[in-house]
Amino acid sequence: MNVIKGFATTFKHVLEESVTLQYPEQVRPFQQRYKGRHHLRRYDNGLEKCIGCSLCAASCPADAIWVEAAENSDEERYSPGERYAKTYEINMLRCIFCGYCEDACPTQAIELGHEHQLSFTDRRDVIFTKEMLIDPVPAGGQDTPQQVAPGAFNRSIPDMENPK
Repeated sequence: MNVIKGFATTFKHVLEESVTLQYPEQVRPFQQRYKGRHHLRRYDNGLEKCIGCSLCAASCPADAIWVEAAENSDEERYSPGERYAKTYEINMLRCIFCGYCEDACPTQAIELGHEHQLSFTDRRDVIFTKEMLIDPVPAGGQDTPQQVAPGAFNRSIPDMENPK
């Protein structure tokens, strides 16, 4: 009798549609609020949004972010502020993808994207450096460092009050 009930249950589920996806070929869409790999954003003219304030590192509960700031000059301008992030590193083994760094950033320089394929074979690969995190230079922009006219760096960012 129990064998018949078992077969009945099995045959009932055979006719249902499968919920299993063939992962590399089929990817389930993610929710809009999903938090994945980090990105350091740029302004449209190519300057970096990160001003080296270290608020993201201070807000990180896992202590996964390390920022070393340096001074901007008119000859070497990286960001519109007085400082820029000379070194920016995220230890992805420590990161818990909470998004507090994104919330704490006053210039919206750090954002968590939707990339989810983060696998590592070497422990040195889990430290994401500034070069790995920063977005490419947008079309029409210049790479950093830029040389600007003395005192003109505030006018080089048209939307500095309303960053994207």
